[in-house]
Amino acid sequence: MRIILLSGGSGRRLWPLSNDSRSKQFLKVLTDPEGNPESMIQRVWRQLQQADLQANAIVATSRAQADILYSQIGSSVPLVIEPERRDTFPAIALSASYLYSVEGVSMYEAVAVLPVDSHVDDHFFSKVMELRHVVQSGKVELALIGVEPTIPSSKYGYIVPQFDPEQAIGANLRVSHFQEKPTEEQAARLLKQGALWNCGVFAFQIGWILDHLENLGLPTDYAELRARYEQLPRISFDHQVVERTRSISVLPYHGNWKDLGTWNTLTEEMDARLIGKGILSSDSRNTHLINELDIPVAVLGISDAVVAVSPDGILVSDKAASPRLKELLTLEQRPMYEECPWGWYRVVDYNHYEPQSEMLTRRMNIHPGKRIPSHLHHQREELWLVLYGEGEVSLNGVRRMVREGDTLLIPPDTEHTLLAHTRMEIMEVQRGAELAEEDYEEPGNAVI
Repeated sequence: MRIILLSGGSGRRLWPLSNDSRSKQFLKVLTDPEGNPESMIQRVWRQLQQADLQANAIVATSRAQADILYSQIGSSVPLVIEPERRDTFPAIALSASYLYSVEGVSMYEAVAVLPVDSHVDDHFFSKVMELRHVVQSGKVELALIGVEPTIPSSKYGYIVPQFDPEQAIGANLRVSHFQEKPTEEQAARLLKQGALWNCGVFAFQIGWILDHLENLGLPTDYAELRARYEQLPRISFDHQVVERTRSISVLPYHGNWKDLGTWNTLTEEMDARLIGKGILSSDSRNTHLINELDIPVAVLGISDAVVAVSPDGILVSDKAASPRLKELLTLEQRPMYEECPWGWYRVVDYNHYEPQSEMLTRRMNIHPGKRIPSHLHHQREELWLVLYGEGEVSLNGVRRMVREGDTLLIPPDTEHTLLAHTRMEIMEVQRGAELAEEDYEEPGNAVI
C-alpha cells in the first residue's frame, strides 16, 4: 500500500507561530520519546517509520512548504509539489498520477491518504494498513477510518453507517451518509446511530482516481497533468468524489485521536507549559506560554489561556475562545520567520521609504556544512555582515573565505552562494525598489 500525506494550510488557526510558510504541522511544540521538540509532521513521519510505511509514503504540498519539509523530515522525502494551490482533490489526483506514471505503481494498488496534523497513537497505523484489504476486495470503491467518539462533539464531521446487524460484527461497515459538524444535540443523536468521527483518512485503488481524471478529460500522466493543473477544479476531495460515491465502507477505530487544529486542542498535547524565555506565575493555572523571541514575557494570574509570541505577532487568548482566531484575524503581512534546508531566518525590521524604496533586515542562521543555494536577484542589493562563524562565499564564481566581522555587498544580478564551515549567523540588509519573494532565480552555475 502507498501513502499520500497531505501537507497544506495557511496557518491562520495557530497564528502567530504559524504563517503561510510555516503552517501548524511544522511547529515544534510537541515532544518525541527522547524528550526533544517535535512537530506534527515529524511525529507522523516517525510513526510511519515505526509502522514500516515510511518507504511507501509521499507528501503532497505547495512550493512554499518544500524547504521546511526537507528541513524537518529530510531531503530524501518524495514531494509532489502543486504548481498552485487548488484544494485537496487536485492535490490527491496529482499525487496519484505521480505514483502511477513516475513510480510505476499498479493501478490496482491501494493508496491511503492521511492528513499530517492528526495526533494519534502508534497503533492507529495498523488500522490504516487494514484499508488495503478492504479496497482490494473489490466490494467497495472507497474505504475510510472512523473514530469511535468519546463525547457528542460539535467540532467534527460524522460518518453514519448503515444499520446492518450482519455487518455490525464485521471489520468494516457500509456508509449510509455523512454529517458535517452538527450541534451537540444532533451529535448525541448521531452517536445513538453508531456514528463515527470523520478523521480524514481514506483509501482507494489508484486506478479509481485515474478514472475520475479521464472522466474530466484530463491526462493521467504526471508531467501532462502538472502542465494542465489549472484545468483541475478547485474543489475538495469530499465534494468532488466522496459525496458522489455510493460504495463506501468505514473501519471503526477505538483509540486516541485528536485534530490539533486550534490552540486549545494543541496545548492539551503539549508536555511543557512554558516554551522559550518567560515566567508563568503559580496562579496562572492551565495556561501555556510559547515565546520565540529573545525578550522575556511574564504571565501573572491568568488562567485557562494561551500566550504565543513570535516575530509575526503576539496572541493572548482564552483557550475556549481560541478556535475563533481564524475568523477574527484579518492581518496581511509577509512571513517573519521561516525554516530552510540550510537553517532558518528571522525578519528583524522592515521599512518602506518614499517615493519607491524598501529595506528589510533579517538574521540568518546557517547550520554547519550546509549551503545556501546559488541564486541572484534582479531588483535588490544585499549587504551581509557575518556575526558568527566562518564559511566560503562565491560571487559570480569568485570564491573567498568569510568570518566574524566581514561584510559583503552583493549588487543586483550577482550570482551568490554560501557554504558554512561552522555554524554561522549573518545579518542581511536587503534594499531595492520592491522586495518581492518572486525576485529569486537559481541559475545553478556557482557551486562550492
